[in-house]
Order: sequence, then structure tokens, then C-alpha cells
Amino acid sequence: MMAACSRRACLMHTVTIDMGTTNTRTSLWRDGKLLAEGSAAVGVRDAAITGNKDTLKDALRVTIATALRDGGVKPGSIDLALASGMIGAKAGLLDAAHLPAPAGIDDLAHGMVRFALPDVLEQPVWCIPGVRNHTGRVGLKNHEAMDMVRGEETETMGLLARLQLAERAILVLPGSHTKLVSVDDEGRIVGCATTIAGELLQAISQHTLISESVASAFGQVLHPEHVLAGAETARKVGLARACFSVRILAQFSDIERDQRASFLLGAVLADDVLALKHSSAIQMRPDTTIVLCGKPLLRDALALLIDEDSYFYGKKIIVDDAQQANLAGAGALAIAAARNLLP
Repeated sequence: MMAACSRRACLMHTVTIDMGTTNTRTSLWRDGKLLAEGSAAVGVRDAAITGNKDTLKDALRVTIATALRDGGVKPGSIDLALASGMIGAKAGLLDAAHLPAPAGIDDLAHGMVRFALPDVLEQPVWCIPGVRNHTGRVGLKNHEAMDMVRGEETETMGLLARLQLAERAILVLPGSHTKLVSVDDEGRIVGCATTIAGELLQAISQHTLISESVASAFGQVLHPEHVLAGAETARKVGLARACFSVRILAQFSDIERDQRASFLLGAVLADDVLALKHSSAIQMRPDTTIVLCGKPLLRDALALLIDEDSYFYGKKIIVDDAQQANLAGAGALAIAAARNLLP
């Protein structure tokens, strides 16, 4: 809560926690400006595997302590703690229910839930809920229209504010999972769709026969011709056959390892483009603005595939590294301000 002092005299310290499937990041802010960060390669997947949530609490303690130390702030000086992402899932620590779409910043602010984590922080933690597409029953006939986000709703609010975007758009957020988030011209999330492209790429690259052909690693440089060839092969004969083509290219062609990695990347991401075009969870239109985020390799490969697909003719926005830095924290601060937790 806000400290009892004038806005000019008060320095407000806020901690934002972004916990994902495989990583946890804590950011320390002073009056909305980033001071320091702490991160750990620990997420809810670790707790799901071990059945022990103490690993999540340990990660929070370590990342919070790192951010406070590097920011020169004492633990007792934290005024507000905000959390988003998988920390609010049942497999996490707080269990905050999803909100049904459509959901905008005011809905997320109103839906924030206050939790106590006394063995981690003295202050209560305000958790931002995720968003789900609808509240009805799900079965074989309508399952593809259903999806949910945890964490990306907060990043979406941060990104919309930074880009000053006020139009219908699809936000493409690639990572371990690719999240496709549909927003309307009021800045509300109206639908989302998820693929496991990142995990699939990692599994194929490191845990299959194909790993030998790409040296168990992702590409370092994007090779457009090979990305497009991989995508075209997957569209024609399927992902499984396209993946084996990487081994064929390794044994019988002079195509180099990094180029083969681009071929595999294109084959996997072709399915993301297919989901973008046809998923009933987001109801993409050809003229919809597409906002592309993520690490440069994934972001640029997806941009290339979209550019080469005649289906799309709407505006395309490529979000650079500066624009997408600390999106979860920036979004959490914006949502907290809408809840009047910040001045």
C-alpha cells in the first residue's frame, strides 16, 4: 500500500514477480523506474516434477534478495509486491482463478487477489489473474476455441501501453510456448491460443535422432531461404517428415549445420502460422494488425513466414528489444495503478 508521505518526499519501492514454467524473475522499481533484477532458472515445472513447492519459495527468496541487494534497498523498504504468471496457478503458490474474456486493464485490476507469503515476504503479494477464453464446458467439439494465459495478460497490458496501440490486433509472443493474444480496439483481451513450438523445437533439437544433424543446438543466425524451405516442406508433407529431412540434408547435401537449424525452425514455426490463420480461439482476420515479439531468432523467423504468406495483408509491427524489456513488470505496475495501489 502507499506509504503515508507526500508524493514528492516519498520514494516508493515496488517488487514485481514474474514466474513462468521454467524461470522466475523479480524486478525492483523505485517510483516506476527499474532499479535491479534477480532471476533463477526455476519455475512451476520444477514443482510439478518434484511435488515440492519449496523450490518455488526458495527461488523467490533468492531473486528478491538479489534485486534488493543490487538496488541498494533494505527488505523493510518494500512498499508493494505484485506477482503475475504461473505463480497464480494451482501448481504455483497463490491459486488465482482466470478471468473470462473479454478482459482489459480495469478487469485485471479489479480481479487482483491479495495473498500472504510470510515465509518469503513480510508484505502481502497482489497477484494478477490470468485470462481464459470462455467459461462454458469444454469437449471434443469446442476444445480448440478454448485457451488461457497466465503472465501474458500482464505483458499484453504493458505492451499496449508502450506501443500506444488502440486497434484490433494479434500479439504473437513466442517462447517455450507461443502465445497468440487477440485484443480489440478497447485494449481488451478477447481471445488467446497457445502452441508448444518452443518446447517442440527444443525436444527435436536435443532429444531425437535429429539432434546429431543440428549439434543439439538452435541456430545462431537466421537463414531466410532455409526457414522458408523448412516451412514449405512441413506444409506439403507434414512436420514429422520435414524433421527427418534435416537428417537427409546433413548426410547427403552440403548445407551447413546452422542452415539446417533454420530449416528445422521453419518447419516447426509453420504450425504457428497455421494456428494464427485458422485457430477459432483467436479468430484472426487477414487485415488484422500483427504485433511480433520475442527473441530475435523466433520473432524474425515468424515475421518472414508471415510476409511470405499471401493470406496476411494487415499492418505488421516488429517489437524491438527495448520496447519489450521488462514487459511483465511494466504491465504489473500499470494494472496496480488502475487498482489505485500506486500514486
